[in-house]
Amino acid sequence: MKTIKIILSIVTILAMVFFATGLVVKEVNYSVEVDIDEPIEDVFTLFTAPETLKKWMPEVKSLQPLDVKEGIVGSTYKMVIENQGQEMEMTEKILAYIPNKKMTFRFNSDQMIKIDDFVFVEKGSKTKMIQNCSVNSKSYITACLFPYFKGTFAAASQEYMDRFKQLAEQ
Repeated sequence: MKTIKIILSIVTILAMVFFATGLVVKEVNYSVEVDIDEPIEDVFTLFTAPETLKKWMPEVKSLQPLDVKEGIVGSTYKMVIENQGQEMEMTEKILAYIPNKKMTFRFNSDQMIKIDDFVFVEKGSKTKMIQNCSVNSKSYITACLFPYFKGTFAAASQEYMDRFKQLAEQ
């Protein structure tokens, strides 16, 4: 009986910690980066070309313009992503656009709002590309989960950055 009480106490404590996470942690932040052996102008041009997106983010099934603004900032797109056999729809809005310097996106889905801030730094004839991310949950349960998946989010972003690097250096 004592063993059962100990096990139940441990499970109760773990459940309390899990559910408290959603109250305490409201946002998950991380950064990834990659050095690309190409000039910044070429890297930025490739990055902003919609037709190359599927080459380094193969999960993207489609990207359709909803409202394209002159000057790019404020433009919105409908993006459909297929992940593990399930399709997820989201809206992408461009929040910042500074040629050869920076591009910031806000992705809005049923489950989350994600801000991806891409910064491009010239290093001679090379380019350092830095992605700063902020993920906010739209539900309490996913707010409890997201902090535990920060490493998974960062690993996925790093994988995309590495794919982009390979594409850029071809």
